[in-house]
Amino acid sequence: MRNIHFMRTLNQKLKTLIAICLLMFAMSTMAAERNIYQIKIYSLENAPQEQGLDKYLKEAFIPAMHRAGISNVGVFKPVEEDENASKLIYVFIPFKSIDEFEKLESKLSGDEQYQKEGSDYINAAFDNAPYARIESVLLRAFKAMPEFGVPKHGTPPSERIYELRSYQGATEKYYQKKVQMFNDGGETQLFIDLGFQPIFFGEVISGKMMPNLMYLTTFKNKESQMKLWDAFRIAPLWQTLKADEQYAHTVSQSDKYYLHPTDYSDL
Repeated sequence: MRNIHFMRTLNQKLKTLIAICLLMFAMSTMAAERNIYQIKIYSLENAPQEQGLDKYLKEAFIPAMHRAGISNVGVFKPVEEDENASKLIYVFIPFKSIDEFEKLESKLSGDEQYQKEGSDYINAAFDNAPYARIESVLLRAFKAMPEFGVPKHGTPPSERIYELRSYQGATEKYYQKKVQMFNDGGETQLFIDLGFQPIFFGEVISGKMMPNLMYLTTFKNKESQMKLWDAFRIAPLWQTLKADEQYAHTVSQSDKYYLHPTDYSDL
C-alpha cells in the first residue's frame, strides 16, 4: 500500500513539474515574440507623383492591408518647414512576425480588389513611374516594447508632430550598448511614462545606415513636443543614464525627421 501511495504522489509531483515547465516555456515564447516593422520611404519628383501615391495608398494599399489582417498602417509626410516636404512619403507597416512579412507580396498578388483598385500604380508605364525610388527599412521591436503603439491625439493630423529618430553606432558593440540602454536601462519606459506616446522602438535588421536603431514618438502639437522633451532632459533617470560610463560614445550619428500623419493614416 505504501508503494502505491508513493507512486501516486510521485506521479502527481511529476505532473505538476511538467505543467510548470510547459507554462514557463509558453511564457518565454510569448516574451520572445516581437513585432517586425517595415518602413517604406518613397522619394517623389513632382506633384502628380504625390497625388497618385496618395490615391494608391488610401484607396488600394491600406484597404488591402486591412483585408490581410494588418489593421494599423501609418502614412506620414515631412512637416512643411522641412526642405523635403512633398518629396518624401513614409509608410509604416507592422507585422506580427517575419513570416507575415514574407507572405505579404503573395497576399497582394492574390487580392483581386487590390489589383483592380491599385492598377494605376501597379501597371504604371516605365516612363511614367509613380515614384523616383523606394527605400525599405526592416526592424525588430525592442524587447522593452515588443508591440507597436497606437497614439491617441484629439488634434487634427496636420497639427500633430511625429518625430522619427535614427541613432547609428560606430560599431556593432557600441550600437548594442545603446540598445541595452533602451531595454535594460529604462530609456524606453521613460518615454512611455512621460507621455510621448511612441509608435515603436526598433533595431534595424536591414537598412542602409546600419548598425542603427530607430524610434517614432508622437505629439498632439508642436507645443506638446517641446514640453515633453524638456521634461525628458531633466528627468532623474535620463540624468543617470547620460552620466553612466558604460553608455558613453554609443551614438556616432543621430538623425531627426519631423512628420505629420496624412488624413488617411491609421496611426
